[in-house]
Amino acid sequence: MLNYIWAAMIFVGVLYGAINGTMKEITEAALQSAGEAVSLCISMAGIMAFWVGLMEIAEQSGLISRLTGFLSPFISFMFPGIPKEHKARDYISTNIIANILGLGWACTPAGLKAMEELANLEEERGNPAYGGSGGKERVASNEMCTFLILNISSLQLIPVNMIAYRQQYGSVNPAGIIGPAIVATAVSTGVAVVYCKVKDRRRRA
Repeated sequence: MLNYIWAAMIFVGVLYGAINGTMKEITEAALQSAGEAVSLCISMAGIMAFWVGLMEIAEQSGLISRLTGFLSPFISFMFPGIPKEHKARDYISTNIIANILGLGWACTPAGLKAMEELANLEEERGNPAYGGSGGKERVASNEMCTFLILNISSLQLIPVNMIAYRQQYGSVNPAGIIGPAIVATAVSTGVAVVYCKVKDRRRRA
């Protein structure tokens, strides 16, 4: 769907430029934007490698395991249906930690693994939609929905992506976004927690 939307926007822009005689400006803007995109990708690749590398060091040194232990009460509160020794808890914790640090690239693999383990949990519970028989349509479990909402609303202490973008485009104070980002994501996470618990309570009622 997005492909059609972008294609339509480009077509309308080119058509409008042709009608108004500004095709030269459109061509120059397209070439300039392409160059900026390449520069941005190179800059972000370096930043991504740096932070993902730090995340790997933290995991190898055991820091992630210790932080996961600190998150255990929160995980139990938000996901009471997940057994304490289940692998899904570790992947969910890793995803949350990466999100808090603003490492969107590092949290994605953990998020996918968490969803995979949550699907395995549904299979262990005997959910026919996850048993591989009958061709039944799979439906997201309560834990899957809760995890997705938390992942989207995630609290961020260091918005690495936004800082990198601001620096790339010449911001005088790239890190000035940290304070507002903490406030905004703290509010969104608080709302997400309340929403998930209210919906969960209604589901159990």
